[in-house]
Amino acid sequence: MKQRKLANQSVGEIGLGAMNLSHAYGTPPDAAAAKALLHAALDLGIDHIDTAALYGFGRNEELVGETLQPFRQRFFLASKCGMTGVNAKRVIDGRPETLKQTCKEALRRLRTDVIDLYYLHRWDKKVPVEDSVGALADLVRDGHIRAVGLSEVSAQTLRKAHAVHPIAAVQSEYSLWTRNPELGLLTVCRELGIALVAFSPLARGFLANGVPDPRDFVEKDIRRGMPRFNPPHFGRNRKLLDQFNRVAWEAGCTTAQLALAWLLQKAPFVLPIVGTTSIAHLEEDVAASNVRVSADTLATLEKLINADTVSGARYPPETLAEIDTEEAPNTG
Repeated sequence: MKQRKLANQSVGEIGLGAMNLSHAYGTPPDAAAAKALLHAALDLGIDHIDTAALYGFGRNEELVGETLQPFRQRFFLASKCGMTGVNAKRVIDGRPETLKQTCKEALRRLRTDVIDLYYLHRWDKKVPVEDSVGALADLVRDGHIRAVGLSEVSAQTLRKAHAVHPIAAVQSEYSLWTRNPELGLLTVCRELGIALVAFSPLARGFLANGVPDPRDFVEKDIRRGMPRFNPPHFGRNRKLLDQFNRVAWEAGCTTAQLALAWLLQKAPFVLPIVGTTSIAHLEEDVAASNVRVSADTLATLEKLINADTVSGARYPPETLAEIDTEEAPNTG
């Protein structure tokens, strides 16, 4: 796989987000299947593994630690703090003492002495971002983490944080149908030399033709609450796929590979992380590293799927209120 820079290290340009193995999309795979996928990721050349304290309320970190500890020197490990499970409920807490305690617990669960990149998963708006980042800077100084990242923040907040301690990466949803980083974050990342780690690069399965009918979503699938997957928006969005499939066929690749290739060609500091429970899908995604599409095809894609053609907000209102990213007006 081709390489890109992340926190001053070279990693494969496509990484694995491990969340799906424990969290968010209904019943996760059993332990054997989850471990098999993690092993397959290493075998496929994936050396950037992303997890978080939130995922499965610690179970995802435990899974990654138990499965991959023998291969710790073979991959770049990223995790997150600031949003965890407390008494079986999701809680955003960016107080310095909380972040340090979460890191201590993460190191134990991950069975490692150091985390390569540790993100503030959400900016707790009750706590100055400078205070939260200061705590993460202390963790760098103490040797518990190697680099600091932020997740779902605006360009303005990124500048404030970077003034306290160098920010190595920002994680943000970024795909053809979620273009929010283009409202300012990409520019600041380019200016300050910060990597942008793109989660949900396949639009939560939509761009991989993985959502034939949202009514089939199982209980606890987070997409059930996302406007784009609900009436009237999904019907409108579904119409975009026919032409998208045609463009992929003409480009000689799958739709998933086309979506990833578009993202990889946006900027050399953009690194997508894919999430899946299927080894076959993971193999397909990794192969996107060898797909290059023409400037004309990229222009066609951007005209087809963008903030004006996609219907519905990416999150429900209560979630949008929690995050800090720039949001394009969506009147669909």
